Amino acid sequence: MHWGLSPSTAPPLDWGKPASAAARSGQAPRISRRRATVTAALLTSDYLATAIAVALGMILVPESSWNWPESVFLLFAALVPLHAYLGLYGGWGPCPIERLRLRALGSLGLGAAAFVATSAWTSPADMIAAGLTAALLFVIGYYLEGLTRRTLMRAGLWEAPTVLIGSPEKCARIGKALLSQPKLGLRPLGIIADEPAEAPGSDTSLPILCGITDAQRLAGVAEVAIIAASDLTESDMTEALRLYRLPFAHVIVAEGSGGIPNLGLRTRNLGTAAGLELRFNLFRPGNLALKRMIDLIVAVPVAIAVAPIVAILAAAIKLVDPGPAFYRQRRVGRDGRVLDVLKLRTMYRDSEERLHEHLQNNPEAAAEWARFFKLSADPRVLPGIGHFLRRSSLDELPQLWNILRGDMSIIGPRPFPDYHMNSFDADFRALRVSVPPGLTGLWQVSSRSGGDLDVQKEQDLFYIRNWSIWLDLYILIETIPAVLTARGAK
Repeated sequence: MHWGLSPSTAPPLDWGKPASAAARSGQAPRISRRRATVTAALLTSDYLATAIAVALGMILVPESSWNWPESVFLLFAALVPLHAYLGLYGGWGPCPIERLRLRALGSLGLGAAAFVATSAWTSPADMIAAGLTAALLFVIGYYLEGLTRRTLMRAGLWEAPTVLIGSPEKCARIGKALLSQPKLGLRPLGIIADEPAEAPGSDTSLPILCGITDAQRLAGVAEVAIIAASDLTESDMTEALRLYRLPFAHVIVAEGSGGIPNLGLRTRNLGTAAGLELRFNLFRPGNLALKRMIDLIVAVPVAIAVAPIVAILAAAIKLVDPGPAFYRQRRVGRDGRVLDVLKLRTMYRDSEERLHEHLQNNPEAAAEWARFFKLSADPRVLPGIGHFLRRSSLDELPQLWNILRGDMSIIGPRPFPDYHMNSFDADFRALRVSVPPGLTGLWQVSSRSGGDLDVQKEQDLFYIRNWSIWLDLYILIETIPAVLTARGAK
């Protein structure tokens, strides 16, 4: 296996020096500069978000008596310590979903404070401007922070140097996950293990840096140490936990999740043991009712607003290929019931015949269809309007009607046809249909057509096990750039 990190990418180490000497050799200053650069970039992002939000608030509420430079300074001065307390200016983490939740809490606290202050000394217009500015600051700040993170990733600054402790096989799996998700902010340098790299089952391109007893030599090189707890003997674990005495910024004990939720876990003190409190939130009736209420609050005004756009697109379809502009596609809905999904037609009326003929004559296309159930060059798609609708996802707009009817939710696993669902194992199919299908989901804002069946399964499982209002909000807010950039659309 090759995961994009070879031994040559690991930092040069002088194994003859103690940890303090390694830190003095230049590794620690580089770590400090990285952290300072990341913090400065995030502060700059928040300052720009504050300036834009205040300016828009003043434009939308012209009756307010706000002074732009002074208001920007005061709000930013209040925002910085709040975000610092919430951990948003650290050198790595939290994960994007948790960052969204913390940013929302920060904006809510800032808006409440500004609202109270303006209600005591100024006019109602200033109170409205305060609330509006806080809401704008949340949205604008989120997107600007996302751009900042991507810039830092491209510069190799966002991810904290990380060492993995345990057997090469288990650590390699953790390393693969970290390398595939740079947003998590952890860049694996290598593995600390007593097992040799050439051991059976330890096929990994991550280098073996040293043994567990020599782990102190990496102090000043890595910011984060991740211990694969289930992979260590009791004596190894005792030895590994001595890393707490070393100047690593963070030490994480990683345990195989076994399918349990890993977002929003709560720790409990169980005397000599640490406990994790699990919550499968999506299966609680109260949460499903809350999810349905949010669907209606969002879907009703959006459906009214996009109705003229849908009418224009329907007319364009009929100009290209006479016939019905809409069609109903049978999908598997909640509890396995048949769901008629309403869509704008993007294909020729004889699409099935065209697909059958194309797959018979093109083995490569047949292999692509078997893996993704999508084609990069699909002969069924209408020229011009069909490709536009599919790349922009505007063909999905009529499904707002399915949401209003209660057949679907705004966020959830996409409803698949029978042939797609039957490609998964029975246990996963049963879990997938236990929740409402969605207009958009985690797969759509990350992999979309670029993810095969295994990726779809992995991301749908993550959503179902880790559902929260914050996860839904994250997917909803990420859907906008995904649609605008046609990320992964075919």
